[in-house]
Amino acid sequence: MVVEPSSASQSKKKRGGRKDKRKVKHKLPEPYSSEDVIHREVISLLGQDVVDRLIEEGKDWASPFQMREEVELTVSAISSHGESLSIAPEPYPPWVILTPFALPGEVIRARVYRHSQLHSYADLLEVTKPNPEMRDISRVQCKYFGKCAGCQYQMLSYETQLSLKRDVIVKAYKNFSDLPPTDVPEILPTIGSPLQYSYRTKITPHFDAPGKKLKQKGGGDGTKPDWFDVGFNKIGTRNVMDIEECPIATPVLNNALGPIRANIFKNLSTYKKGVSLLLRESLEIPPEKDDSPASEPSSSSSSDKLICVTDHRGTVRERVGDKLFEYTAGSFFQNNNSVLVPLTSYVRDAVFSCDPPLDPRPTHLVDAYCGSGLFAITLSPQFDKVAGIELSSESIACATKNAKLNAIPAGKCSFLEGDAANIFATVQDFPREKTVLIIDPPRKGSDEKFIDQLIKFGCQTVVYVSCNVHTQARDVGMILRKSEGMEGKKRYVVESVRGFDLFPQTAHVESVAVLRLVDAS
Repeated sequence: MVVEPSSASQSKKKRGGRKDKRKVKHKLPEPYSSEDVIHREVISLLGQDVVDRLIEEGKDWASPFQMREEVELTVSAISSHGESLSIAPEPYPPWVILTPFALPGEVIRARVYRHSQLHSYADLLEVTKPNPEMRDISRVQCKYFGKCAGCQYQMLSYETQLSLKRDVIVKAYKNFSDLPPTDVPEILPTIGSPLQYSYRTKITPHFDAPGKKLKQKGGGDGTKPDWFDVGFNKIGTRNVMDIEECPIATPVLNNALGPIRANIFKNLSTYKKGVSLLLRESLEIPPEKDDSPASEPSSSSSSDKLICVTDHRGTVRERVGDKLFEYTAGSFFQNNNSVLVPLTSYVRDAVFSCDPPLDPRPTHLVDAYCGSGLFAITLSPQFDKVAGIELSSESIACATKNAKLNAIPAGKCSFLEGDAANIFATVQDFPREKTVLIIDPPRKGSDEKFIDQLIKFGCQTVVYVSCNVHTQARDVGMILRKSEGMEGKKRYVVESVRGFDLFPQTAHVESVAVLRLVDAS
């Protein structure tokens, strides 16, 4: 297999004039960042003793490779972000090279283009000895695969993808939770997406400003200029590559992309800056009747018309099971509709289907970081009272509207704007022994202040849904340690951890952790 090298190394501009003699100050990666995840996996591969020796000798930043040097490697592992990890062969000193699109056991040729602590990054030039048990190019459905930064796993079976994503969660809890192995249950198999292609309901192609090239080379007649690209980043770079279609996006988005691109090419002279586009699938929203405050949330119908929303301030409507949701197009909502019923059903069953059953049975639900109300509204039939809490007033307005849209009584389901300093103040009257807390924070996870409030609130069950399993592992570890000093001789334990594949063909995995409050004795 020959892979066209990305322009990562080619895009580096050579310095002109005098050499910069200033001493480079190396910084450790930001904790829990993507760089930190790679850093820890590199240490694990090299071994702590080897790493300690390199640091002691001052060689941990001294890459043995020259820029653009080509090297033959045997791949050792796949990182949590989907790159291959290879240990430099002899006679090179211990060092790790990260390369995209290569698999364990494969022999590859790579070209180095960037260095970091204990490792370097390289373009994949060729797979000289493929791993026949994993690699099958006939599975690939995208003509841009191997160049576009969007997908990493199209050459793998779906079963293998799910297995790799489970491994990501295993490594995350090992490296970031600071919990003894006995406190972390066996990570359950990852639950797959019903759709592995044509699932993504939101894409954000972008392009750079045409600038002087428009005058120099021409364009603006509606056809694509050779020098101008609209699409996504090339692997390993910030350079845009032209994308005419995306197989993981829904047909509605792909059908809309062509006319949108043509309109851009026709109006190139109007763009003074680069633009990030938004294409989001939506149900067509019928006009509201004067005598009806909201549309009926009827069951799924074949008459539901799907459209593409491109205005960041526009309204998107989406159906999850028998519930409808509306939200601002530029705001957060999960981008794989096909997996939302399995995800919300799993959370419901994780709360109520434990053995033995919870006694007393949960009657109250608190949905922190509730967004537009996905969990609060889909789970509302199971509870007597539901409260969604958010820091964003815009999200609270959407969630409140969605409760009305689904005919949920205001007395049963309410959405409240919580203050970061005391986010649980609005639900202090909820009976703790009958309350379930769902938290679904952004990638940065929660913070210590929030977790201190969570511990003080002390509800029966906590379900932590996360788009970043590394910060989830950190937070779960913090919850368990801080709960050891709770009043009433109680503490939290991890009952289960399981991944969900919201983004097939990529290395990304969501994670759901279920925690219960038990007697400390």
